[in-house]
Amino acid sequence: MNEALHISEKEKVVLTEIASNIKNEISQNLDRHSQDLIIHNVESILKYSQRFYDRQFLTRTNKNKDFITQFESYLKDYFNSEKIGTNGMPTIEQCGKALNMSGHYLSDLLKLETGKTIKEHIHLKLIDKAKHLLLNSTISIKSLAYDLGFEYPQYFSRLFKNKT
Repeated sequence: MNEALHISEKEKVVLTEIASNIKNEISQNLDRHSQDLIIHNVESILKYSQRFYDRQFLTRTNKNKDFITQFESYLKDYFNSEKIGTNGMPTIEQCGKALNMSGHYLSDLLKLETGKTIKEHIHLKLIDKAKHLLLNSTISIKSLAYDLGFEYPQYFSRLFKNKT
């Protein structure tokens, strides 16, 4: 529900007319041009839908900012809880589910609004947590990697070096 295609009344009319063209074509006597016309109309619906999908991110920026704030809050809560040590890093799907949308939709929204993907946001939050833990304790890198949910400390080390 929170990631439905948001369209104006004018855009709804455009899509309805194309759907009506398809319905008319199917209900008539089919001829050698019918399939091509139906395919053309379906392609038009898909192209308009992609256009409206992309546009909704631009026209709904205030609502998008709310989702970004909610996402940042979710990551903060996740990394401050014990979930990171037991469940590992949050997945794209988990993040989307936490905000009642698909991970892909959330990823598109974040990429457009912030220029960073969900994965980049997660990695940045992870690096911040790791820096804080490294500066405020005598924990070994290996132990820190396990505490942050990494199965292999080498992956954590490589990620940390790449991001810092």
